[in-house]
Amino acid sequence: MTCGFSLMLAGLCSMEHCTDHTRCVLSKDQRSCKCTDGYYADQCDKDADIKVTCGKDHITIRALEDFFKYHNVPLESLHLPNQSCRAEKVVIDSEAYFMSRISKHNYAACGGKPLEKNLTHILYSLCLLSDPQVNGNITRDPVIKMDYTCVYPYTRTVSLPFPLVPFSSETVMRVDDLDATVQLILYTDSSYSKAYSSAPTIELRDKVYVELTVTEPADFFLLLVHECWATQFPQPNTTEGQFHNLLQNGCVKDQTVSFLNVAEAQSGRNGGSSTIRYSFDMFRFTTEPHELYLHCTVQLCEPVDHQSCTPSCSSISKREAMRAGPSQGLLSYGPIKIEMPDRTPSDVLMTVVLPVAGVWTVGFFLIIVITVAKAGKRRITHGEDD
Repeated sequence: MTCGFSLMLAGLCSMEHCTDHTRCVLSKDQRSCKCTDGYYADQCDKDADIKVTCGKDHITIRALEDFFKYHNVPLESLHLPNQSCRAEKVVIDSEAYFMSRISKHNYAACGGKPLEKNLTHILYSLCLLSDPQVNGNITRDPVIKMDYTCVYPYTRTVSLPFPLVPFSSETVMRVDDLDATVQLILYTDSSYSKAYSSAPTIELRDKVYVELTVTEPADFFLLLVHECWATQFPQPNTTEGQFHNLLQNGCVKDQTVSFLNVAEAQSGRNGGSSTIRYSFDMFRFTTEPHELYLHCTVQLCEPVDHQSCTPSCSSISKREAMRAGPSQGLLSYGPIKIEMPDRTPSDVLMTVVLPVAGVWTVGFFLIIVITVAKAGKRRITHGEDD
């Protein structure tokens, strides 16, 4: 992130001392001069030590107390465009400063300018002002106006889970006041050319082809799929029913899962592009309902930040942490139905009962044959004795 400031000050320096043009600037008519940004005093030889800090959650500007005193600007006259957002006095390393510090959450409320943004950065612009010191209906003291900016890159993470939508899932996620659209969809085969237009019905052991992609902005973010799991019910974190992990901590948990390279029909990897494709073998739960709901947690990374989108596999389950953490985006898809053979109850009964009946019939026949054979043998023996 970067920051900067510019200073508008209705105060002049002494002409005879304006010799260093890095600190003071002569007017076009050469009759007056002004101190450059950050310097003050009659000879422009004092550094106001103006510093803008662009923190993760806060934006701060500060300058030496002596700078404001030189221009006869009291602390109580300093404020942002919204006058309720006042400056304060702080002491840092034994030096006194006047400072304005606001959270990014209060940026608009304190009078921040409309956010400027593009595909890579977002710009915050603020202004620290001083009220004129009025005496009757006149003023002789300068008015200070400090314009300052903070430029932030896209943050790496996304948030806000979106509602369950059958057959495809898409949401616009807010990333530090910027929009990113992520989509989860299932395809009919490995070509990824035809998506299911209704709730998929897939046979056991057939491949299920999954694609997660950042549709807007296209081809900018890297996408990491942290975890994918299946449940029997639409709610991703339900404790009701069974669940099965497919991906965990960005790594394969189900041995039938394989990643597919988007550009070529070859083995791919998780986190390598803005589109992630993988497949797994269809299954069903042992208890009803047999239909599945697929859920995935995802993270966005800046193009230069490959490290954050490289999975780190470990034996520690992070599913609970991802449920609770606000930094993960959640996508859900379903239902996915299982194609079962069309059999009537009588067909199932005959399939089970007839083989058993056959066994008993054969057993009964063997008993009769053995009994008859033994009886015949006894009769032969008795005949020889006679």
